[in-house]
Amino acid sequence: RGITKRFGPVVANNNVNLTIRGGEVLGLLGENGAGKSTMMNILSGLYSPDEGEILIDGKPVVFEGPGDGIEAGIGMVHQHFMLVPVFTVAENVVLGVEPTGRLGYLDLKKARAQVNEINEKYGLRVPADALIENLPVGIQQRVEILKVLFREADVLILDEPTAVLTPQEVEDFFGIVNSLKAAGKAIVFITHKLHEILAISDRVSVLRQGEITGEGDPKELDEEKLAEMMVGRHVSFTVDKSVAAPGEEMLRLDGVTLLDEADDKVLDKVSFTVRSGEIVGVAGVQGNGQTELVEVITGLARQTAGTLTFAGEDISTASVRDRHFRGMAHIPEDRHRMGMVDSFTIAENMALNSYYDPAYAAPMGSINWPRVHETAAAFCVDFDVRTPSVFLPGGALSGGNQQKMVVARELERQTRLVVASQPTRGVDVGSIEYIHKRLVESRDEGDGVLIVSSELDEIMGLSDRILVMYEGRIVAEFDNTGGKADRNQIGLAMAGATSGEAAA
Repeated sequence: RGITKRFGPVVANNNVNLTIRGGEVLGLLGENGAGKSTMMNILSGLYSPDEGEILIDGKPVVFEGPGDGIEAGIGMVHQHFMLVPVFTVAENVVLGVEPTGRLGYLDLKKARAQVNEINEKYGLRVPADALIENLPVGIQQRVEILKVLFREADVLILDEPTAVLTPQEVEDFFGIVNSLKAAGKAIVFITHKLHEILAISDRVSVLRQGEITGEGDPKELDEEKLAEMMVGRHVSFTVDKSVAAPGEEMLRLDGVTLLDEADDKVLDKVSFTVRSGEIVGVAGVQGNGQTELVEVITGLARQTAGTLTFAGEDISTASVRDRHFRGMAHIPEDRHRMGMVDSFTIAENMALNSYYDPAYAAPMGSINWPRVHETAAAFCVDFDVRTPSVFLPGGALSGGNQQKMVVARELERQTRLVVASQPTRGVDVGSIEYIHKRLVESRDEGDGVLIVSSELDEIMGLSDRILVMYEGRIVAEFDNTGGKADRNQIGLAMAGATSGEAAA
């Protein structure tokens, strides 16, 4: 009630009132930087509010740390799982609160029994003795839910819970959420996927610029209304693009194989093409070789076998910079690890892939910084990167503006092939709309575009052809002209079924 939290001059939450009730799902929406994470960190005890109070069952409580939040019955299931891969399910669930026998040793039999009891009660269906590293991501997520239920949480905060799930797994997950709701649990469901909020929530609250700007009944709302509440303007959910007119072959992979350090196949004889003037989307559950595929294409990893051809020339052994000079753009999946330096200014980040270009040269071999600053300012205007100055650190931008900064740097030059990996990950709906528009423009200007995304809606909305990856192989290909690809068939292929239209 009346929660306010400041970080220096920045007001992250301003007089926020939020009610969470047992036996219902509260959908929480907001742009990047809207204050959702801060609010949840306050609720779970990680932060203390500067003003306001938290009441549980009508009684004020003060949290000194996350342990107090757990003690009070508040559990958080994070988007990035916090599990020990070589431990069993039961060992992960009881880690930190281990049941012990008479001599003080871990009582694994008791731990398994407790895990199975929770399994049975909520229909989670997780094998207690299975190693985490052998479980698919959908089951690993259930282990995270088991962890908070084992600690007797009555309030569950689910942060982007469907980010790594197939459409079929999402349906199963919703069944689990409904069983938790039926048991009287209070659930906060945080996501960017508006259709999921409408499908699973009983109430919706929207945060914008640190304040609650809208609340409502999902039955009376639609995606357009929710998006407008989030960003304060109308947002288009339809990717506006004409039918593709593919031209010359821009990228070809023939039998590309990659072995990891244990000599296991991460990529297994991958073959496909991308032509100029088309968008090819690669769908798949995260962890099926998509990251390694992009690394091989962009030169960050060297394939063990097979060849790569770019615009008719063999680039199998070409360096990253050579591929860049030939006109290959790369929007990496993790902007913080691969796409930007948080402490560098926006202008410096914009020049990361071109500071060695003769256009930026100054006498005595130095960099022409006025030219860099001028170019960066123009990029910010062209790509709607919202900042008062290009001299601010890149890390000071919101997630959406950071991503647009990276996209601007890669696309605002002469390109022939755009490789975009998870191009809108962690980005709000307004920025998603803009990035999609620029990728379609690249296609229409004659570039070949390869998009790798775990967001099936994104793949289906943007792609002219869709490839599905499973366990390092291309297992299916779908023609998506006019959006005609079958969502269910793609979902089945993502799960390893071989019922796609055609094997690639």
